[in-house]
Amino acid sequence: MKILIVDDERAIRNSLKEIFEMENHTVETAENGLEACEKATKEKYDAIFCDIKMPGMDGIEVLSRLVSEGVESPVIMISGHADISTAVDCIKTGAFDFIEKPLDLNRILITLKNATEKAKLVTQTKILKKKVYGKEMVGEAPSLLHVRDMIAKVAPTDASVLIAGPNGSGKELVANSIYQLSDRSMMPYVEVNCAAIPPELIDSELFGHKKGSFTSAIKDHKGKFEQADGGTIFLDEIGDMSLAAQAKVLRVLQEKKLTPVGGDKDIQVNVRVLSATNKNLQEEIAKGNFREDLYHRLSVIVIKVPSLDERKEDIPLLIDHFVERWCSENGKGAKTFSKEAVDLLVEKSWPGNIRELSNVVERLMILGGNPVTAQDVRDYVF
Repeated sequence: MKILIVDDERAIRNSLKEIFEMENHTVETAENGLEACEKATKEKYDAIFCDIKMPGMDGIEVLSRLVSEGVESPVIMISGHADISTAVDCIKTGAFDFIEKPLDLNRILITLKNATEKAKLVTQTKILKKKVYGKEMVGEAPSLLHVRDMIAKVAPTDASVLIAGPNGSGKELVANSIYQLSDRSMMPYVEVNCAAIPPELIDSELFGHKKGSFTSAIKDHKGKFEQADGGTIFLDEIGDMSLAAQAKVLRVLQEKKLTPVGGDKDIQVNVRVLSATNKNLQEEIAKGNFREDLYHRLSVIVIKVPSLDERKEDIPLLIDHFVERWCSENGKGAKTFSKEAVDLLVEKSWPGNIRELSNVVERLMILGGNPVTAQDVRDYVF
C-alpha cells in the first residue's frame, strides 16, 4: 500500500512514516501543500494523510485542489487546533475522515483500513460500470461516439433525458448506460414499456392503487414511480402514452408527488426520468397526441440514437460481438464469418437496426457453415 504524508513538522512526518513502514506500507512525504499537490497528481496513493495548519497552502486548500483535479485517493485530515466546524468543512469538501492530534496509533490504522476498503469498493464499482457500458455500446462510428460523449456528460446529473431513434437502434441500452454511470446506480432502475400497458391499467401500473379501488384490486400495489423512488425510471415508447396518463406524469415531474388510484394521500417520490420514443414528438404535439409541456419536461437533454444504416462501419464489430455472445451463451466453439459474407451484410439495408442484425447473426450461426460464407448469407438472409 502506498501512502503520502503531508505535514510541515518533520517530527510528525517521521513518526507517521515509521508507523506505516512497520505495517509494511510504502511511504512518501511532503513538507508543504504545493509539494503534496504535485506528488498526488503524478502518483497514485492508496491514502493521503494531510495536516491542516501549514504555512503557504494549508490543508483545506490542498484538499480542495486535489478534489478539483480529480485525485481519487482518500484524504485523511489531521489537526491539533481544529474545532467541529472545521472537521465538518473538511468532510463536506471531500475528506474521508478527520483525526485530531495527539495522534492515536489504533485510530490511525483503523482509519487507514477503512479508507482503503472504501477506495477499493469505489474502484470495483467503476470497473463494473465500465464493463456494462463497454459491453452494451459496441462501435466506433462518429455518430455513436457522439452518443457516448453525451452519455458521459449527462449521466452524473439528474437531468431528464429523451432518447430518440428508430426501433431496434439500442435506445434502451443508452438508457441503461446512463443509469449505470449515474450517481443513482445503486438505487432502483425500473423499466416501463408504455406501449405494452393497456390504457385502462396505465394509472395503476405507473402510480399504484389501493386495495378495493377497483374489482381486481385485492391488495395495495406500488406503482412504477414509487418502486423507482430514489432511483431511475425508464419510460420506453413514451409517445404511445395516453393524454390522461401524460398529465399525471407531468404532475410527478413538477411536484415530485403522486396519488395512487383510490388513494386520498399524496406520496412523495424522488425519481430521475429517462424516456425513449421512435416517434417524432413535435409532430405528435401538432396532431394533439402529446402534451407540449410534458415534452419540455422530458427533453432537458435529447440524445438521438443513429440507425444502423447511418453507421454501417460498425457492422463488422457488431457481428464479432454477436458471434462471441452467441458462442458463450450456447457453449459452442468459435465460428467466423468470411470477408465476403461480412461485405454482403454491410451492403444490406437494416430497417430493423441492431436488433435485426443480432437475429440474422444468430440465424447464420445456426444454419451457416464454418466459416459463414457469402452463399450462406444469400441463402438465409436475402
